[in-house]
Amino acid sequence: MVLKLTEAAIYRVKEMLQEEESQDKYLRFGVQGGGCSGLSYKLGFEDNINEDLDITEEHDGVHVVINNQDAAIIEGTEIDFKQNMMGGGFTIENPNAIVSCGCGSSFQTATAKGTPDPDC
Repeated sequence: MVLKLTEAAIYRVKEMLQEEESQDKYLRFGVQGGGCSGLSYKLGFEDNINEDLDITEEHDGVHVVINNQDAAIIEGTEIDFKQNMMGGGFTIENPNAIVSCGCGSSFQTATAKGTPDPDC
C-alpha cells in the first residue's frame, strides 16, 4: 500500500460519497506543481481510472487511485480527518516531505522539487 487512511478519513470519505449518491467513485490522491514549496496535494473523486497509469488501493471499502508517477513522492503518506469547533478537514502527513510551507499545503521531497508559485 502506498497510502495510509485513518478510520476517521475513511468514515468521512464514505459520508461524502453518500452525500454525492455515488458509491462507485474513486478517491484520487496525488500531487501537482505549485504552492510556495513547489508541490501541492490533489484530493478528489473520479469516475474513471487509467489502468496503465494508475495504482488502485482499497481501504475498508474506499477505493483510492494514485498516478504511478506520484507513488514514490507520497509513499507512506497518512491521510486523516480532523474535526474541531471551526469545522473539519483532511490532514496529510507525508514522511518524504523535507520542506513544507507554513500553511502545510505545499511541500518538496529530496527527489521532487516541483514548481514553486512565484506569487508566494
